[in-house]
Amino acid sequence: MNFDDALPTFINEGRELIEEMERALLSLQHHPRESDAVNAVFRAAHTIKGSAGLFGLDHVVAFTHVVESVLDEARSGKVVIDESLIATLLASGDHIGALLDVVAAGRAEPEAALTRKAEPLLAQLTRRLRAHGSEITAESGHAPTEIDPGGGDTGLWHISLRFGRSVLCNGMDPLSFIRYLGTIGRIVTLVTLPDALPGPAEMDPECCYLGFEIGFCTQVTQATIENVFEFVVDDCAVRILPPNSKIEAYLGLIHQLPEDPTRLADIFVQCGTVSARQLADALQSPATDVAMHHTDFVSDKHGGVRHEPANTADAKPQHGLGAKAKECPSVRVDADKIDHLINLVGELIIASTSATLAARSTQNGELHEAHSTLSGLVEELRDSALKLRMVKIGATFHRFERVVHDVSRETGKDIKLVVNGEDTELDKTVVEKIADPLTHLVRNAIDHGIESTALRAERGKSARGTVRLNAYHDSGSVVIEVCDDGGGLDRERILAKAADRGLLEAGRALTDREIYALIFEPGFSTADRITNLSGRGVGMDVVKRNITALRGSVEVDSTAGLGTMVTVRLPLTLAIINGFQVSVGPSVFVVPQEMVDECVEFTCEAGQNYTDLRGAVLPFIRLREQFEIGAPPGSRQNMIVVRVGAHKFGLVVDRLLGESQTVIRPLSKMFNHVKGISGSSIRGNGEVALILDVPALMAHACLSQAPSTEAAQVAPAEMRL
Repeated sequence: MNFDDALPTFINEGRELIEEMERALLSLQHHPRESDAVNAVFRAAHTIKGSAGLFGLDHVVAFTHVVESVLDEARSGKVVIDESLIATLLASGDHIGALLDVVAAGRAEPEAALTRKAEPLLAQLTRRLRAHGSEITAESGHAPTEIDPGGGDTGLWHISLRFGRSVLCNGMDPLSFIRYLGTIGRIVTLVTLPDALPGPAEMDPECCYLGFEIGFCTQVTQATIENVFEFVVDDCAVRILPPNSKIEAYLGLIHQLPEDPTRLADIFVQCGTVSARQLADALQSPATDVAMHHTDFVSDKHGGVRHEPANTADAKPQHGLGAKAKECPSVRVDADKIDHLINLVGELIIASTSATLAARSTQNGELHEAHSTLSGLVEELRDSALKLRMVKIGATFHRFERVVHDVSRETGKDIKLVVNGEDTELDKTVVEKIADPLTHLVRNAIDHGIESTALRAERGKSARGTVRLNAYHDSGSVVIEVCDDGGGLDRERILAKAADRGLLEAGRALTDREIYALIFEPGFSTADRITNLSGRGVGMDVVKRNITALRGSVEVDSTAGLGTMVTVRLPLTLAIINGFQVSVGPSVFVVPQEMVDECVEFTCEAGQNYTDLRGAVLPFIRLREQFEIGAPPGSRQNMIVVRVGAHKFGLVVDRLLGESQTVIRPLSKMFNHVKGISGSSIRGNGEVALILDVPALMAHACLSQAPSTEAAQVAPAEMRL
């Protein structure tokens, strides 16, 4: 095994395990006795420690070793899980992540500052262990557990345990599972079977050859016993027989095991789960199909059991708890490889479009048909390639559970996070780039949106505030909502601050949405004091800039005393879209097809910027005027009706060129000042088509070119923002 090649995989998996560890710890905050969550945290720490040991990362092993020891004691109920311990374990997870970052950067050891940061965490964890007399053992990473020879538990179970060869390489300690088993019951008999141990020449020191037969007395359920071995379910075979099982079950188990049946029968008798007389009586019973068990057992004069082999063929072995689970049909692929594939698909689309245009000029029917088939295959390939980059936004949403936990502790507020729509999918690149803006919005909601507990009580609200994250698909876009049930934005205060800064035009009346949009102005804040968390408005200009860079939009809606909702609208992908091409003079533009509602012939009185669409007032933009295209209009013009959320408006163009697969190319920085354009694309003939930023044009149509007061009064609600 090449450990250098495997190290990046360890780093990635380690970070994923830390995220799992964090989610489980946050769930323990509300359900401290949830054993599944404790086991999940222990499993993550245990796996990181074991894998780090394979790579010789002793500093990672040493720290994780202490965390694992505390978690092992928590599993047994000796260490109480409270808010303080959860905070310490969360900080410990952060430190493990920092250690992995050091390894990823190519440094063998962390710097002194990072090492000093670990000292208080180690002190707190060690103090938890010593509070009940436990010490950390260097050999296994667990506090020692005694096997209690006494106890009043009833019900004798038989557990047959065979560890797989790779269990040590996967970072698992077989004896730790035996010790933990002793915490939920009493181990009456423990017989170690070294039968699988090969000779010295063939033995691999990294492999495990151990097996155990256990007589176990407990009152817990079989599911609880199975959960003891859930961390190694794929690396061992566990067969459990409950008390008072039928004798046929014991006979079948003896046959399934690889050791000598005579010896196993004696061990079963030694464990006390079955007697030699029971075995002999079962074999003498006509109801017992001896051939099925492939062996004859008779009682000898010493009370033992001897074996007489039968001449029957081997039966098909049954699957136990530890049977290898069906392999998940998935592979881990570097993101760079997927990005390269998407780029190649984009070039293929451009080449295919060019070939199709050339085929149309040949008047060759067979060539036309061949290119039609090729275009269909390219479209399927495009959809399949884009799906590779589509990820669920739930992973990003669940990160904010930690943000809510930490900020709530810092501000002294009681806040819960409610997440909806975590299965909503969008492009991986969009998910990565939206994480920071969403973090700022969530921190804003907690720090300045949710009131203090005392103030909420005065207003008749519940003591616990709520922050909601919601995501859903709409018109070919993904909408993300960040809501809080706090006090809402202070409309008058925002207006006063804007007036002081000269942001208001004299004599212009602003709608509520326009007023709330002022918080996105650079440096705008109404906060009385600056905190290290957020300031309503401070940094919001960066949030809007980052969202706009993703071809997205952001809006704010607020109700005094009830809360605030920030709505972020993002494209599904930044790579390839279905587009609808239009032209104005010699210029070609692309409208995202998901936003196109309908196409109609344009008719309007001169000088008007709104029209009547089946009895409804519809604002529109003439692209010729918007982009100052000098070519004269044709005798007939068309209008595309586009929809963004609940809002509609029109785009007046010369010609409709139809649908096309559009490969998105970013514009150069020198075009950043151009409004209404989000990107470019290469057409099949080599010319450039500009992709319209429909949300930006919508704002221009409905705000900058608002209809007259009389028309505005009859305009439907969907056209007034």
